[in-house]
Amino acid sequence: MLKTAYSFSSGLELLDKVLNGVLAGDNVVWQVDNIDDFTQFVHPYCRYIIKEKKKLIYFRFAQHGMLLSPDVEAETFHLDPRAGFELFVTQIFKVIEKYGKGVYYLFDCLSGLAADWYSDRMLGNFFMLTCPYLFDYDTVTYFVLLRNLHTPLALQAIHNTAQIIIDVYKQNAKTYILPIKVWKRYSKTMYMLHFRDNDTFTPVLNSPVLSDILSNIQQPWIDFNIDRKDTWTKIFIQAQKSSASPLKKVKEQDKVIKQKLIKMCITRDKNLYKLCCRYLNIQDLVMVGKRMIGTGLIGGKAVGMILARAILLKKNPGWKHLLETHDSFFIGSDIFYTYIIHNKCWWEKFNLTSSGTMFRDAEIIREKLLAGTFPPEIIQQFKEMLHYFGQSPIIVRSSSLLEDAYGNAFSGKYESVFCTNQGTPEDRLSAFIKAVQTVYASTLSKNALSYRMHRGLLERDEQMAILVQRVSGSFHSHLYYPHIAGVGYSYNPYVWNTRINPQKGVLRLVFGLGTRAVDRHDDDYTRVIALNAPLLRPESTFNEVRKYTQRNIDILDLNRHTHDSYTFEDVVRVAENLPLEIFASLDREMEDRARSMNIKEIFPWILTFEHLLTKTDFVDQMITLLEILNQAYKHAVDVEFTVNFLNKTDYRINLLQCRPFQFSGKAEQIEIPEDIEIEKIILKTSGPIIGQNMVKPIDTIIYVLPEQYGTMPMSGRFSVARMVGELSTIACRKGNVMLIGPGRWGTTMPALGIPVSFAEIKNAAVICEIVKMHEGLVPDISLGTHFFNDLVEMDILYIAVFPEKDGYILNESLFMKLPNHLLEIMPGASSWVDTLFVIETGDIKKEKNIMIHVDTVNQKGILF
Repeated sequence: MLKTAYSFSSGLELLDKVLNGVLAGDNVVWQVDNIDDFTQFVHPYCRYIIKEKKKLIYFRFAQHGMLLSPDVEAETFHLDPRAGFELFVTQIFKVIEKYGKGVYYLFDCLSGLAADWYSDRMLGNFFMLTCPYLFDYDTVTYFVLLRNLHTPLALQAIHNTAQIIIDVYKQNAKTYILPIKVWKRYSKTMYMLHFRDNDTFTPVLNSPVLSDILSNIQQPWIDFNIDRKDTWTKIFIQAQKSSASPLKKVKEQDKVIKQKLIKMCITRDKNLYKLCCRYLNIQDLVMVGKRMIGTGLIGGKAVGMILARAILLKKNPGWKHLLETHDSFFIGSDIFYTYIIHNKCWWEKFNLTSSGTMFRDAEIIREKLLAGTFPPEIIQQFKEMLHYFGQSPIIVRSSSLLEDAYGNAFSGKYESVFCTNQGTPEDRLSAFIKAVQTVYASTLSKNALSYRMHRGLLERDEQMAILVQRVSGSFHSHLYYPHIAGVGYSYNPYVWNTRINPQKGVLRLVFGLGTRAVDRHDDDYTRVIALNAPLLRPESTFNEVRKYTQRNIDILDLNRHTHDSYTFEDVVRVAENLPLEIFASLDREMEDRARSMNIKEIFPWILTFEHLLTKTDFVDQMITLLEILNQAYKHAVDVEFTVNFLNKTDYRINLLQCRPFQFSGKAEQIEIPEDIEIEKIILKTSGPIIGQNMVKPIDTIIYVLPEQYGTMPMSGRFSVARMVGELSTIACRKGNVMLIGPGRWGTTMPALGIPVSFAEIKNAAVICEIVKMHEGLVPDISLGTHFFNDLVEMDILYIAVFPEKDGYILNESLFMKLPNHLLEIMPGASSWVDTLFVIETGDIKKEKNIMIHVDTVNQKGILF
């Protein structure tokens, strides 16, 4: 149904007649060879609006001159497209909402947006969002495009969405217009070429005249002389020519081209930009472009990976022989927006942060993203990439714009998905698309949104790029995995022995896939290595080493198409030519016992990595690697890596990820008071302690009583965890909160601790784990896990207390002398009053308070 509630005009009465009227909701796109050809149409449009005392809004963002005539005043909004797509669109939508219906609009030339965003795809996305929004507000809007500058990606989106499209031609000082589209209007001469003479528009009806004019006009769809490449392609072609040319004159242009490429596809973060300018060369950037699907930025995780490799190679080209070659692909961040718009989720996502039910609404959008579809041209590129990888397993990794940058790690907040990449091409494509959808949908998970909200990032432009990597490793029968995987930190925040130099860094090593190193597993352990003293262990006896060794291995099962965990023994039994002695040590005691009992079938191997640490140069290489990256970043770094042995001495390191470690590394000396009366000490610890030295008052203690909690059914433990989350959120408004409880905070297994999510306890200042619920329960030194990174990034101190050991105190009787504030805070929690104890500083005498002193370096802490 045509809209006629408002009276509109182009300002040229006879042009209105050609178009059968200008209607409410019309978005008019003028296609010209230069901006001057547009002014003869835009000036009458503006003058008419002012004459009729209507509202004219002008969006100014391009480099060309003002489109307004000098005698016309309009409400002008100056915008900067370089600030990001989402911010640009948001600012425009807010203006449209503010001024409401019946308004006239004028936009600067849209062709500049493709240059600012380096992408015709994003220009098309912009128009598909903005045009319907303006239509719904019954506006009339003039847009202008430069002809033959854009690819079908932009033009099809614009032509399909606009209501009116008009070509303007100049020939022999004469002006012609050719309406291409006039939505829901028709006349016998509407789509004819029209000659403009002053304010009249006359259809050209004579075929000799028509053919003479139109035959001289370039037609890009058939004219091979027209090279209709978008800004993205043109810059990459220019870069490729520049990098291949030996001419000094061309080389002088490299700096400008490199800066353009870095902002176009690598990063716009000012700190990372400086590093990229210093360490990436034109060839590095061209190689990224050759391996990109779509356009946009490659995201923080991908930047960290390619930048770290470039830093190492610039420092010493010899690293080329030690680093495993990467042949990753990058799905540009523009594809994320394209996918959202293509699946009609933009508006729900756009309004999400202003919604009073953000998490519930996000779940609805998330489900839509999981069930969406991709445009055919993107599917074709996915197919080509999968042809390249063949049947090698791949991993689809999140690489958002804010991820892995200075200040925001996003550890574990977004999904990464393994694809075993087995089966028919159709099966492999289907699994890959599902993996990409899973990553996209994870941007709307409660965990990710809570993190962004906590760090003030909800309003930031957060697009999701994707890094597609070949899984580092080897085929072992039907299993696939690397020999070693791990995480490394150039600064060691866990100093359990005075021999440890925190500046030399620390590793957390596992056998098999690195998910066992970065995800917290409550039923298993890993090997933590202080690099300056690699053989130093927290365990003091071989019995403890045996007890706290890694027993389960993360692998890809190619028969079942799953990412799974098997026992070390089961993995070894199906492997051929595995250099086992590099990673594992024989349990001589077990062998002796088996011999004495005449038992033949035993598995005496224990994962200790002793040979790796003592008989290879691996430790020295990792120290060097972390030092080089630390110096380049001028900041502690956090890396993920794998190691694969080609034989018993030759190995390759695959550097998968590098990011600033969100830890200040401060180690100011503090004195732990030694003269505190025993009856005033609430607890005392000799480690483990992870975090920074601390002296501060504690305003609220939330204490989960070990005995009562240990006898609870599992369902009750989940209820306690939810309650602790609510209490922590409320109590943090009063000051510093300390959580004390039995077993592991954040466990997924309530038999081993308190199953809170990190989002529920993120406001705590200190978390204390008490090893007192059942025998054999020990705190997990979760170095390198996403849980650990969250603690460090939020500056939460972690301590553990072993009440039965020397050097530790837990004075529960002190708690019991004070009132329990649980019911004051949560009146409905009477069922849990014997399990949860809430202490507030106000209960102490006015001149006193509860203080915590912690010396991380010497692993000493006291709460009194």
